[in-house]
Amino acid sequence: MSDTSARIARMWVYPVKSCAGIEISEAVLTPSGLDLDRAWMVVDEDGEFVSQRELPRMCLVRPQLRHFDMVLRAPGMLALHVAIDAVEKPVRVRVWDDEVAAYDMGDTAAQWFSDFLGQKLRLVRFDPEHRRLSSPQWTGGIEAANQFSDGYAVLVASEASLAQFNEWLVSAGHAVVGMERFRPNLVLEGVEAFDEDRLDVLEIDAGGGPARLKLVKPCARCPIPDIDPQTAGRSHAVGDTLQRWRADSRVNGAVTFGMNAIVLDGEDRILRAGQSVRADFRFD
Repeated sequence: MSDTSARIARMWVYPVKSCAGIEISEAVLTPSGLDLDRAWMVVDEDGEFVSQRELPRMCLVRPQLRHFDMVLRAPGMLALHVAIDAVEKPVRVRVWDDEVAAYDMGDTAAQWFSDFLGQKLRLVRFDPEHRRLSSPQWTGGIEAANQFSDGYAVLVASEASLAQFNEWLVSAGHAVVGMERFRPNLVLEGVEAFDEDRLDVLEIDAGGGPARLKLVKPCARCPIPDIDPQTAGRSHAVGDTLQRWRADSRVNGAVTFGMNAIVLDGEDRILRAGQSVRADFRFD
């Protein structure tokens, strides 16, 4: 194996699954990813999660994290204040194939999301006592926790990969897109385009000691990157370009961008933009 050096260029958390992200300069690392990432989720009357796939206007819901609360804003709506450390009744909800324990966030939050998105919905908070694990098929049997993410604790991409992707877009006559389209948690700089596909363990020089994340599964992309996060408008440029250049045999020909990662160690360490990262290349 050979190794490479990089650094964390940018970081995001997405407190409410499928709503807008928040670019941050630092975050506490937990066993299930960055603190408060996908801690909340919107569900329908049957307790099934909803996302931008069917409700693209979710991207217009913009959270702000403060010390004691999360403030949600959306066009035409008064701000919704959600207490970070308060919940209401326990409920069971579904995210993909997993039924998980959660807490309902009350009628005010439910009405706010229902009014903005046009159907009866509720906001729920992940129960931190519940243990939802990533697929052992991809983790190599490691028991890796996540909350309401699609299945893994952290999504890693690189600036070089976005630059290459934008070259492909321009060559096809399309406008460039920002990294927000791909909803990563960590963005690396100092690696070549799509090097993240071949990296194994990221060792991050975090506050208080190293943190280690293992890249385990290519991120198969759904139609969400085709949604403009500023307008909720949809086109097919991103998806078509991914289909041309990024069909991935590792996931049965699905199109991919970024790598899903699990947390090996470093709980409670502080990740910051600018921290150095060392990683080994995997040749398998």
